[in-house]
Amino acid sequence: MQGNIIDVTADTLVSEVMKLKNDGQRLVTYSTYQADEKTIGILYHFDKNLEVTHLRLEADMGKPIPSISGVLFAALLVENEIRDQWDVKFDGLVLDFNRSLLLDPEVTQVPLVSNVKIESKQ
Repeated sequence: MQGNIIDVTADTLVSEVMKLKNDGQRLVTYSTYQADEKTIGILYHFDKNLEVTHLRLEADMGKPIPSISGVLFAALLVENEIRDQWDVKFDGLVLDFNRSLLLDPEVTQVPLVSNVKIESKQ
């Protein structure tokens, strides 16, 4: 899935998503990767007429990432999943499951991040 790759920052992410939406592109999903110990990479995958466009964001895992769920409501599911699995917070998330979308209350450590404990969900 090659396609067009556009590098974005936390400041330009939402406006780039809005441009793609206005162009008739649909959100397919996200892919995440750990760029280094403190940096998460997120690829936002879009499609229009079987041509794909990817937005690539690398962000500090300790700082909130702007949510695109205000522009594309369905993004809330992927962002909540990333929050569950990577302990990354999204600023402006329209529906925040507070790390309980995929994780059971018995889970005490974030699955994809080393040495991050999960606080009790009461």
